[in-house]
Amino acid sequence: MLAEEGNFNKEPKSYCEALKSPESMEWLSAMKEELSSLEENRTWELVERPKNLKTVQNRWVFRVKNATNGEKPRYKARLVAKGYVQQKGIDYNETFGPVARYDTVRMLLALAASR
Repeated sequence: MLAEEGNFNKEPKSYCEALKSPESMEWLSAMKEELSSLEENRTWELVERPKNLKTVQNRWVFRVKNATNGEKPRYKARLVAKGYVQQKGIDYNETFGPVARYDTVRMLLALAASR
């Protein structure tokens, strides 16, 4: 929640709620920013859906990031997939998310430099 001059504004729980809120212009801007970021990073590819398969639905998640130095708060919108509806072996076979901790990368670079 965001506190401004004693008023508490709630973060919207849905797309419709965001559009009906007094901050709708900020939320629309945040959603456009998220979509353009997804396009820039080529996060997905638009393909035709096979007739025998269902699509994974998505939803918007909204947050207000308060600035610590007195600046305006930042409105953030994220488009997230409802992956929890998928079933292993039916909708997907395996998952892989390459993740490296900075400590590990630093250690490997230090070892490489020392040899």
